[in-house]
Amino acid sequence: MADLLQRSIRLAPQLGVERATALSSDDLDQLCEAAAAAIIEGGGFGWVRPQPRPVLEAYFRGVLLVPERMLFLARMDSVVVGSAQLVRPPRNNEAQAFSATLAHAFVAPYARGHGLARRLITRVEETAAATGVRVLNLDLRETQAAAIALYEGLGYACWGTHPAYAQVDGSVVAGRYYFKLLGRAPRAAKG
Repeated sequence: MADLLQRSIRLAPQLGVERATALSSDDLDQLCEAAAAAIIEGGGFGWVRPQPRPVLEAYFRGVLLVPERMLFLARMDSVVVGSAQLVRPPRNNEAQAFSATLAHAFVAPYARGHGLARRLITRVEETAAATGVRVLNLDLRETQAAAIALYEGLGYACWGTHPAYAQVDGSVVAGRYYFKLLGRAPRAAKG
């Protein structure tokens, strides 16, 4: 019995989430592979078809250059299998400085079912709250049922839908808009 327990512990994947400030060539390669797999499965990105590798590499390198964006990597057994971005408003948008957007979150299909997406989103939320964000917004296609269930299970509230949010394979797809309060809500203006 003890031997079986030890084997099952060894077989459980090692999961982790970290904020990326740079990408090694291995990390970039793994991230592009995971993104392409997620795109093929229809989730986590605005792209509906996998992009050529140079396009994906340029995209992720570019994310690291934007001061208002933070890139988070999800790892399983030290391999990058997903990511998410925390996007702050530009500095000139003082009126919305208390909010941010959770964008482009995905976990590759081959790494799902281990709670990694939940861990990834929770890490983004914790970082957002620690940097003063009080409201986290996100939007996604209505066809992404697993993502909808995840976000709603994490306490995100759907505040609206858009009937013509996206076009996928020639069909118009509705979208959903969500928010989550991460701390005390900003006080509403009087009058």
